[in-house]
Amino acid sequence: MRVTFLGTGTSGGVPSIGCKCEVCTSSNPHDKRLRCSVLVETDTTRILIDCGPDFRQQILPLPFKKIDGVLLTHIHYDHVAGIDDLRPFCVFGAIDIYANLSTAEALKQTMPYCFSEHLYPGVPLLNLQTATPHVPIHIGDVDVLPIEVMHGEMPILGYRIGRFAYITDMKTISRADEALLEGVEFLVVNALRKSHEHYSHQLLGDAIAFSQRVAAKRTFIIHSCHQIGLHDEVNRTLPAGVEMAYDGQVIEV
Repeated sequence: MRVTFLGTGTSGGVPSIGCKCEVCTSSNPHDKRLRCSVLVETDTTRILIDCGPDFRQQILPLPFKKIDGVLLTHIHYDHVAGIDDLRPFCVFGAIDIYANLSTAEALKQTMPYCFSEHLYPGVPLLNLQTATPHVPIHIGDVDVLPIEVMHGEMPILGYRIGRFAYITDMKTISRADEALLEGVEFLVVNALRKSHEHYSHQLLGDAIAFSQRVAAKRTFIIHSCHQIGLHDEVNRTLPAGVEMAYDGQVIEV
């Protein structure tokens, strides 16, 4: 299974508009972060996790092939604003979109023309499916287990696919859901910055501690803002097996 990081940044992306800090003015491409999304692929199945406002830019360099399913973590703009840009992929057929109940209901309000009963010509053809925590989803030859985490006080979804798990925007997780990550070898998890507590996001230390509890062999840090520091400098401070992911990175699971 191949995982491509399409974006690894927080809601505003990096560089942050108007900022002149050393990260935002860095010439290192690893310090440029589009909004968070990954593409998970086997030989026969292609799954997108989240579809944010940068999706068009992220997908253009990649082969134009069928997308078999889209897994949404939650309704926030930086995770769903690119859904309309799925329409070219509908030439391969309608695309199944999986989201928890609150996200599914909100999508009907924020993008009604995509999910109404009577679609006008040209809109993307999307089948909205409810994803329930702990109830497996089968997409092609891939089995997906939705896991519930808390984004502040908001329940959102992470996803486990075999030895791989993807979690973004997490602040806390219950012991029961953390137990569902036992045996995960490749963990993707969010860390907003190094310090200054945030009410709905983990800091870098929280993400490292979570990785150690899960005992993942490799952990990739995502959803980071410019305040986390320069990519290369942060990587030098991380424990073995933990690294900052970067846009365009490909890993084999």
